[in-house]
Amino acid sequence: MVDNPTADWNALGPVFYRKFELYSMQWRDQVNLSKCRATAAPYGGPIALIKDDRKSQRGGSSKLEIRIYSAAGTEMSFIKSDYAGRLVAMDWSLHEDLICVLDDGSVMLYDIHGQFKRVFSMGAEARDHRVIECKVFSNGHTTGVAVLTGNYQFYVVSDVSQEIARIRHLAKIPGFEAPPSSWLVLPEDRQIRVLVAIGSDLFLVDAAQCVLQSPEVERLPSAWIAMASSFTHKFLAMYGNNGVLWVGTSNLKHVYCECNTNNTEKPDNLVWCGSGAILYSCENLIYMVGPEKDCTKYFIEDGVILVPEIDGLRFIDNTTHEFLQKVPDMVEKVHKIGSLAAGAVLYDAMKEFERKSPKADEYVRSVKDQLAEAIEQCTRAAGAEYEPARQRSLLRAASFGKCFVSQYDPAQFVQMCSHLRVLNDVRDYRVAMPLTYAQMDALTMPVLIDRLVLRRQYCRAIRISDFLKIPSRQGASRILGHWACYKVQQSAVDDAEVAETIVSKLGDTPGISYTDIATKAKDCGRTELAIRLLDYEPRSADQVPLLMKMKHDELALEKAIESGDTDLVYTVVMHLRDNRELADFLMFIRGYPEAMALFAQYCREQDRQMLIDLYYQDDRCGDSANIHVQDALRCKVIGDMLDKLTRAQTMYTHAMNRFAADVTGDHIKLVQAQQTLQERTNKAFLGLSLSDTISECFLNDQLPLAERLRKDFKVPDKRFWWLKVKALAETNQWLELDRFAKSKKSPIGYEPFFEACLDNGSRMEAMKYIAKIPAEQRPRCFMRCKAWEQAAEAAFAIRSEDALDLVVNKSGPGHSQLHERVHEMKMQLRQRH
Repeated sequence: MVDNPTADWNALGPVFYRKFELYSMQWRDQVNLSKCRATAAPYGGPIALIKDDRKSQRGGSSKLEIRIYSAAGTEMSFIKSDYAGRLVAMDWSLHEDLICVLDDGSVMLYDIHGQFKRVFSMGAEARDHRVIECKVFSNGHTTGVAVLTGNYQFYVVSDVSQEIARIRHLAKIPGFEAPPSSWLVLPEDRQIRVLVAIGSDLFLVDAAQCVLQSPEVERLPSAWIAMASSFTHKFLAMYGNNGVLWVGTSNLKHVYCECNTNNTEKPDNLVWCGSGAILYSCENLIYMVGPEKDCTKYFIEDGVILVPEIDGLRFIDNTTHEFLQKVPDMVEKVHKIGSLAAGAVLYDAMKEFERKSPKADEYVRSVKDQLAEAIEQCTRAAGAEYEPARQRSLLRAASFGKCFVSQYDPAQFVQMCSHLRVLNDVRDYRVAMPLTYAQMDALTMPVLIDRLVLRRQYCRAIRISDFLKIPSRQGASRILGHWACYKVQQSAVDDAEVAETIVSKLGDTPGISYTDIATKAKDCGRTELAIRLLDYEPRSADQVPLLMKMKHDELALEKAIESGDTDLVYTVVMHLRDNRELADFLMFIRGYPEAMALFAQYCREQDRQMLIDLYYQDDRCGDSANIHVQDALRCKVIGDMLDKLTRAQTMYTHAMNRFAADVTGDHIKLVQAQQTLQERTNKAFLGLSLSDTISECFLNDQLPLAERLRKDFKVPDKRFWWLKVKALAETNQWLELDRFAKSKKSPIGYEPFFEACLDNGSRMEAMKYIAKIPAEQRPRCFMRCKAWEQAAEAAFAIRSEDALDLVVNKSGPGHSQLHERVHEMKMQLRQRH
C-alpha cells in the first residue's frame, strides 16, 4: 500500500477521488440494513438502527426499539422508548444526541448510551394535524428540527438543546395544498429558511415572508424531486423529474453545473461528497458528478448508509465502512505520477536514500531552495493520509529534508506527529472514531476529548490530554470529574465502596469539584453517597447549598459555622426560617449559639418582632424587654410608645429586674404627663427628658403640672428652682420671677436669677438680684451689667485691689473720672494696711 499510494485513485475530470476501507463491520452477521431505517452522526459518530415498519406487515405505532452502534458496528446501547407513535425522522445532533421525531410532534432526545434526556413538542398544530415530514439540521453551532404538518405549515425549532423549545411558524406559501415535491432547510447564523419545491416553482420561506425564486435553469423540469445542501450549506444540488441535475450556491444566484443524468426517476439518495462532487443513487449504483459534468459510478448494496462529511462521504453497508474523498491537494502533489512539486522530489530523495542510492543527493540538490516548502508538503500530506504506514513514510521524508535546512522551525512537524498519534489511537475499532485530519481540525481537539469522555473512554482521554500537555483543569481533572459522575450512577455498588474508589482516585486533584459529583449522586437518588462525597469538598460555599437541597439542614448549618463565613451561615438560617414552622425553627436554632447570635443581629436590623419571639422562645424576658424599650423610643405616637413601654415593664417584672421595671414605670408616668401637656397645648413633647418636660410646663404656663411632676418624680429642689428660673426668664415673666425669688430662701442662691435675666436681655432686672449675691461676686456682676461705679464701690467694699484694677481695664479709656476715683480707693486701702 505504501509503495503504490495512487492505486485507489479514480479520476473525475481534472481531479482525483479515492475510496478506502475504514472498518470491517462487527455486525456483519447480525444486521441487514435493507430492512432497517438508519442514521449515522457526522465526524465518525455512532449509528442508530430501527426496524423499518414501512417494509413489514406490522403497524407503525408501536413503541420504538432502537439500537445504537459504533462506527465499527459494535453495539453500544439499546433504546426501548416509553413513547408510542409513528417515527417520522431520526437523526443526530452536533452533541451526538439521538433525535427522534414522532408524527404527533413529540421530539425525544437520547444520549449514545440510550439514556433518555428530554422530550418536547412541536406545538398543538403538529399534534392536531400530524407531522408528515421532518428534517433535522445543523448550522455548525446548534441543531434544530423543522416539520411539515398535515395542513401544510412549517414549524421550526432552531436549537433542540434549549430547556424550553422556541417554536417558530414560518410564513404560509400561497396555494400550498398538497405535499411538496421536495424541500430542505437552509440554516444561517441568525435565520432559518426553508427552500420548498412545488412542481417547478421554488419558494424561499422564513418566519416573515415567502419569496418565489427564479434560478437560472436551461432545462426546467416540471418538478424538482430531490434537493441536497453541502456540509457547510454554501452549495445546493437539485434533481428534476426530467433528469436534470442543477448545482449552484444555496442562495440560487450562481450556477456551477447543470447536467442531464438521463434518469427521470427520483434518486434513492442525493448527497454531497465534501463540497466538490454530487452523488445520486439508483438501485445498486451510485453516480458521482463533478463540477465539469464528469461522472463515475460505484456499486453499492441495498440499504447502504451515506454520511456526508466536511471533506468526503462515508459508505456504511452490512460488511464494510468506507470513506470516499477528493484526494487532498498535498497528497496529490507528493504522490501524483510525474509530479514535479518540491514535496514529491523530497519524497523520491528519501526513497533513494533508503535504497542507499547516490540519486538521493541529486534530488535534494534540485530542490535545495525549496526544501522548507517540500518539508511542509510532506508533513501536511502525512496528515491527510489515513493509513499509519503512509503517514510514517511521508513523515520520514519530511524529517529527512529537515537535515538539510539549518534554521527550520519544527513546531508544525511536531504538532503533526502528535495529532496523528492521537488520530490513529481514536481510529482503533475499539473506539471507532474514523476522523480525518480535516475533520479533527473542524471538530477541534477539546471536542474530540469530550467525545471520548462521552463514550466513557476516560483513561484514553486522560492519556491524550497528558500527551498534548493540556492544563490539568481543562484536561485530566475535568475528565476525572466526569469519570466520578459515571461511577456514582453504578447503583449495584455500595455507597461506601463507590465513595472510597472516587476519593482514592481523585484525592486533592486541582480542579475537581466534589460538589458536582455529589450533585450527580443526589440526582441518581443516592443521598448518603452524596453526603459522603461532600465531606471532601474544600469549598464550603459549594458544599452547603447542596446539603440544603438534600434537606440535611443540621449538617448544612454545622458546615457553614465551621467555615467561619457569616454570609454562608445567614444563608442557611434564612433557608431554615423560610422552610420551617416558626416554633420549630426557633427551637432548632437554639442549639447553635453562633447561628443564634447572627440571627439575633439580623432581627435587630430587619425584623424586630422576630427578635422578640426569639427571646420569648428562649425565656430571655430581659432582652425582650430591652427590645420593647428600644422600639418605644423610636415611636412617634404616644399611644404606641405607652403600649410598648407597658409590655417592657411586664417583661422586666417577669425577668425579676425590679430596678428596670421601676424605671420603665417612671418613664410611663413621664410619657403620660407629656400626653397631658400635649393635649393642653396642642404641641409635641414626646421624647423629651424629665427636666425638659418640666421646663416646657413652665414655658407653657402649666405650673400645676410642673409641681405634680416634681412630686411624682421627687425632683430635687435645686434642679426644680434652676428649671423654673430659666423658664420664667425665657418667657420674660419678671414679676413672677421676683415673686418666686422672694417666696422663700433660694436653695440655689441668687446668682442663677442674675444670669437668667442677663442671658435673656434684661440688665435692669438682673441688677435687682446683685444685692442678694455674695459680696465677693458682686464686682463681677456689676461689671457684666456695665455699672462701673457700682462695680468699683463693690470692689472697694471687699477691699480687693485686683477687682479695682479689673474695673479699670474693663471700663476702657473713656472713664477718666472713674479711673481717678479707683486710684483714690486704692490709696485708701493701702493707707489702712
